[in-house]
Amino acid sequence: MSKKRKKKKRKNGSPLADGLFYGTQFILIFTILGCIVLFFLSDYWTTSVQLYKDAKTMVENSDREDFAAYKSSIVYDDQGEIIKLVKNERFQIYLSIDNIPQMAKDAIISIEDKKFYEHNGIDLKAITRAAVALVKKDSITQGGSTITQQLSRNIFLTHTVSWERKVEEIFISLRLEKIYSKDDILEFYLNNVYFSNGYYGIEAASTGYFNKSCNELNLSEIAFLCAIPNSPTMYNPRNNLENTLKRRNRILDEMFEDGKITAQQCQEAKDYTITLDNMEVKSAGTYVDSYVNYCATRALMEKDGFVFQNKFDSDEAESAYKKSYQESYDRWSEQLVSGGYRIYTTINRDMEEKLQAAVDENMYSFVTKQDDGVYNVQAAATCIDNDTGKVKAIVGGRTQEDINASFNRAYQSKRQPGSSIKPLLVYAPALEKGYSANSSLKDVKTEDGPSNSGDVYSGSISLRSAVEKSRNAAAWNLYKAITPSFGLEYLYNMEFSGITKEDYNLSTALGGFTSGFSTVEMASGYATLENNGLYRTPTCIDKILDANGNVVIDSVGVQRQVYSEKTAKDMTDILKGVLTRGTGVKRRLKNITAAAKTGTTNENKDGWFCGYTAYYTTAVWVGFDIPKELEDLSGSTYPGQIWNTYMESIHEGRENREMNQ
Repeated sequence: MSKKRKKKKRKNGSPLADGLFYGTQFILIFTILGCIVLFFLSDYWTTSVQLYKDAKTMVENSDREDFAAYKSSIVYDDQGEIIKLVKNERFQIYLSIDNIPQMAKDAIISIEDKKFYEHNGIDLKAITRAAVALVKKDSITQGGSTITQQLSRNIFLTHTVSWERKVEEIFISLRLEKIYSKDDILEFYLNNVYFSNGYYGIEAASTGYFNKSCNELNLSEIAFLCAIPNSPTMYNPRNNLENTLKRRNRILDEMFEDGKITAQQCQEAKDYTITLDNMEVKSAGTYVDSYVNYCATRALMEKDGFVFQNKFDSDEAESAYKKSYQESYDRWSEQLVSGGYRIYTTINRDMEEKLQAAVDENMYSFVTKQDDGVYNVQAAATCIDNDTGKVKAIVGGRTQEDINASFNRAYQSKRQPGSSIKPLLVYAPALEKGYSANSSLKDVKTEDGPSNSGDVYSGSISLRSAVEKSRNAAAWNLYKAITPSFGLEYLYNMEFSGITKEDYNLSTALGGFTSGFSTVEMASGYATLENNGLYRTPTCIDKILDANGNVVIDSVGVQRQVYSEKTAKDMTDILKGVLTRGTGVKRRLKNITAAAKTGTTNENKDGWFCGYTAYYTTAVWVGFDIPKELEDLSGSTYPGQIWNTYMESIHEGRENREMNQ
């Protein structure tokens, strides 16, 4: 038996009401038809056609890299803890969809786009609301956006409010859904959406706010992060924590209603106390920052095939090399910012803090400053792990909270090394030629030669005593015998840079170079002596991974036998005497055997102390940024004090170990 469909009665069935109802419907239909006609007859149609073509071209010319163009790199210390974020104003760490927690996907869909897996990229109801707003106000003031639409404007468009942008956003979204899968779009979105404070993408936000990967977050922390993108200013957790927590709770409620979590999980997540981390506090300091950038950039250059040079046949060859070097350095330095690398370093934060403290504590009495507020008297130091040849700590100047310490004197400043260069340039090369610790040297003043300290001469002196007492005349005469070209070749082989053709003279025996050397170079030279003559390129890079976790670099620099094992051991034995009987006796370590050499330049402009144990090698420099006489400065005073303070602190509790093992 068929049933007749009953017509639904309206509550008010009077003729007047019927007239008003049908009249209103007619007007609405007429208005819509009129709008459509006007649309096709107006510039809106022409503009929309062009917007469609532009959108189609943009999306079809895109690839996955367009959604991962900004991938900030992360620097880790020797314990695997984050110490630095290599970024510009946009910090992004890219994760594949498989590496994004399911909770994060569920949370963002529940709060931003419940029908994400059902629609074709746009929300028709929201678009209708926007269209009505356009008719009423001639501008776009409302209309919710799907995840696909949000991605469209984040990647391809601006956030300017206009009907053109909204239309193009729709076209782009529809096209994106045809080319990419839903998982692709969700991956792109979660890696590009803004989480306030310069963090783009959920992994960057997790790192910035919690100092850990999003895969290590609990439900409450994930919902907390997903609360931010809706309004990065209103829900900025650093400024408006209460707002963020309220929206977190709303997200948890939505996830519960969607069946993604249980009631118990929802409540436990709401009860969880959010604790934000401050990445700036965990920073190892700008001196480390700049050195890491430098070492990582050079490592990438080397991986790319760039060949480093420090010796040239002509000025033209040197000029061409410097141009090529700068171009390559700039390119890879830029790539470092956006390449998404994971840079694992050998920097030890405890050792770094101790080295900085040693510099600050022993330089506190020098309070005068330059016009720019920087302390006049400065210091720099580098510490190398003798087991690996890698840098453990580096300090490029004194601590000044109100001064940008981006200029790192430890590797960027070259200074006259004074007598600290003698073991590397004169005495070890002489041992290679057959001299010994007991060889007799001429310790006499020659017509063109230097004076000894106190103008005291022995006539003849053993090589060992000449080193311990830092006799200039003996070093000069020995250097003359082995020749500057022979001695300088050892520095070239240890990649000392900045040596010029003018440096092929006897003055370099005493450290009189055109430019000089950095504490990194000096430390690596002395570390070579402890390492039985085997040189290793100084760097703080352990390994570098790309954004997907693939190993890009697992070894950095070269290893090269510079001195023979016998020479290195003999030189170490001689340098021990500097701390027991020589110019560095006041800086002898208490319970650890060490070898060292002091260095002071003419008019006390530069002071050096370079020394090592079986564990570590540390080189320290003290002086003015612009060379100037400093009263009481010598290798054994301020540089020696810094070296002793630091080396005592990092060797505390260590057993005494023989060097050159």
